Amino acid sequence: MLAVVGSLLLVSYVQGAEARAQKDLAPVEVLVVQAQVPEGADLEKVRAATQVKTLPAASVPNGALKNLDGQDGKVTSVALMPGEVVLGGRLVEPSSLAAPGSVPVPEGMQEVSVQLDAQRVVGGRLSAGDTVGIVLMAEGTDGAQTAQQVFHQVLVTSVQRAESKSTNGTAEQQDPTAKANTQLPTGAFIVTFARTDIDAAKIAFAAKYGDLWLTKEPATATVSGPLVIKNAELFR
Repeated sequence: MLAVVGSLLLVSYVQGAEARAQKDLAPVEVLVVQAQVPEGADLEKVRAATQVKTLPAASVPNGALKNLDGQDGKVTSVALMPGEVVLGGRLVEPSSLAAPGSVPVPEGMQEVSVQLDAQRVVGGRLSAGDTVGIVLMAEGTDGAQTAQQVFHQVLVTSVQRAESKSTNGTAEQQDPTAKANTQLPTGAFIVTFARTDIDAAKIAFAAKYGDLWLTKEPATATVSGPLVIKNAELFR
């Protein structure tokens, strides 16, 4: 009797093992990287560099994607290398890649930084994600000083500054809003913008050989036509 039961258990185990083995070998469709994809790449780049392949289920890691459905707007959180399976956890929202205190740079743009004192950065009341106007000042061809708001709706990607020295006790220190709006900022600010290559060169040139001033320019701000300001225009 025991021999019969043992035989039945053995047969059952063998059949179960065969079923598990067949399941592990069952073909599964997944996305596999064909060409290296850099960190921060959008879905179009991922789609162009991947291909659907059939692999044994046992070799497919958890979270593997068989397509990019439902991943709209996401980017790669790390570089993807040829031969690896695309995992859902490696596609993230662009904002998650930004360093603390910064915002992502729009595709096709680059960052350029300038150092300015508080009065040139709206009293220091700027933060990453704001948009600004940039007034460039330089000497004209006739030797006269000129100014013009050359750029509008410029994205600020980062603002760095030295800590202000508080003189009004702990209450103000505990209220960031009050601190930002009433405390006189000290030290220089490093403001970083996202612009095209040509605009970045103009900003760098003005910072080196001329001067520039920032305005806090939200999307609702009225933008007038371009005007070069000289001494005569001040009283018109």
